[in-house]
Amino acid sequence: MALAPILSWEGLGLVQGNGWLFQNLDINIGPRDRLALIGRNGAGKTTLLKLIAGTGDADKGTRSVQPGTRVVTLEQDPFFTGFDTLLDFAIHEPDAPPRHEVEAIADQLGIDLSREAASASGGERRRAALCRALASEPDLLLLDEPTNHLDLAAIDWLESWLQRYNGAFVVISHDRTFLTRLTNATLWLDRGSIRRRDIGFGGYEAWENEVYAEEERAAQKLDAKLKIEAHWLERGVTARRKRNQGRLAKLWEMRAQRAAMMGPQGAAKLAVQADDSKTKSVIVADKITKRFGERAVIKDFSLRIQRGDRIGVVGANGSGKSTLLKLLTGEIQPDEGSVTLANTLNATVIDQQRSLMSPEKRIRDVIAEGGDWIDVRGVRKHVQGYLKDFLFDPGMVEAKIGTLSGGERSRLLLAREFARTSNLLVLDEPTNDLDLETLDLLQEVIADYDGTVLIVSHDRDFLDRTVNVTLGLDGSGHIDVIAGGYADWEAKRRERTASSAKKAKAEGAPPPPPMPSRKGKLSYKDQRDYELLPKRIEELEAAIARDEEAMADPALYTRDPKKFAALTDAIAKARSEKEVAEERWLELAEQVEG
Repeated sequence: MALAPILSWEGLGLVQGNGWLFQNLDINIGPRDRLALIGRNGAGKTTLLKLIAGTGDADKGTRSVQPGTRVVTLEQDPFFTGFDTLLDFAIHEPDAPPRHEVEAIADQLGIDLSREAASASGGERRRAALCRALASEPDLLLLDEPTNHLDLAAIDWLESWLQRYNGAFVVISHDRTFLTRLTNATLWLDRGSIRRRDIGFGGYEAWENEVYAEEERAAQKLDAKLKIEAHWLERGVTARRKRNQGRLAKLWEMRAQRAAMMGPQGAAKLAVQADDSKTKSVIVADKITKRFGERAVIKDFSLRIQRGDRIGVVGANGSGKSTLLKLLTGEIQPDEGSVTLANTLNATVIDQQRSLMSPEKRIRDVIAEGGDWIDVRGVRKHVQGYLKDFLFDPGMVEAKIGTLSGGERSRLLLAREFARTSNLLVLDEPTNDLDLETLDLLQEVIADYDGTVLIVSHDRDFLDRTVNVTLGLDGSGHIDVIAGGYADWEAKRRERTASSAKKAKAEGAPPPPPMPSRKGKLSYKDQRDYELLPKRIEELEAAIARDEEAMADPALYTRDPKKFAALTDAIAKARSEKEVAEERWLELAEQVEG
């Protein structure tokens, strides 16, 4: 029997500009719902979240909340003005959580709440906002892009917290891995209406394809045109995903080729070739070290970056990612060793500087300096056609920047920068504020880019879809060089952890002190899990690889949409089970091996 909703909207409608942003929305949120709120930039996701929270005014509809329900929002851009420290922000609001609860979560997140709010980084502010929201003990938690500005360790912690959380949540996020692991239902805000399906995000894309295919069939039966211009974005989504499946197959080939070139770890230390436009090596780092005071952020690191490489850089905040990027691009020099750049290298850096775009400027001004035409890497294009390539309605060319959502501004920045002629593209957290359709587009543009790409990102799924080499920083100065994406780096880390544990055991190392929350020996069930989970993880990895290979066929969806949907669901479930199994085994391994 279904439980009564703790919050609902009936007939919700909101006017924006000269028309309805959305209307006649019926939304019911149950006490254990884990809802992904999906929709393209500009559809009104953040606005809808505010209406659910009760902090916005609707033009029609009725909001009902079960008595005693505590609704808490983690905003995308919390307001810190007027607070001296991060702790002041967390506890000096009406109905704020107790200080000791906030500080307990801060300890787990590794955040110093005594930091001045004005000088705190985006990651520190996001952690402080998490401390306030999670310590409030909500019955319904509303999360707007919760992983923005968080490093991988903080994202892992948040995922674990939400898995244990007993209440309901609604989350807006571009992080496919985050959504797939945590959600059990999807709200899809699309063209002013909302759909709900009780499947987690892992099944969303197949569902979306089904809806668009059904709409097209219905329109053809009515001998209509399917609103071609109004529907161009949706029609392009499925085609783009089919193309990207083919690109993924090529990416796997690139990874295999790169792995063969690299050989054993550390073996890719080759002499610098002659520098001309046909040189395959564009950046060569030879035994570079960079120190800040006594600390070596980068230590004795060598790498040869080939023309056409897609390099992902991952690691916790403060581990040296930005320093490494600056060393590789020649912005700063190493203390030891050398970095050699090809003479022909011409870089474009995209670092999310939306603030440089004046709110009073028009889209036309940003893209084409007020004109009708733009040179896109040497090819002349009409500004409206180019905007369409980046998922903008061509009629928006006169719109002012101040009217755009954060995601639309990020997409406009990408459109402007991708037009520049370059052979090195540097992307610093490019996925922040982008919707899923734009991420698909960005994946496509990166795959088709002629030059070399360096990407710093905490978006695990995006890295798995785009890079052929991952540089993993652990903060000690050591850098893993892995042929593959984020998942390949994670597998390497697990392998090294298990190997170190076995080595310590073989050498008779003294047992570690017991973990505070795990006293005593393993129970019978824990021991069985510890012994059997590695085999289960291998089985799941094999199943995922098999199904992904089947989905690499770009014609599969057209030929057999049911099989495509089944494979999509199977991969999502297997990935979710694999992640749970890995976390469980690592927890037990820490208990056994320390």
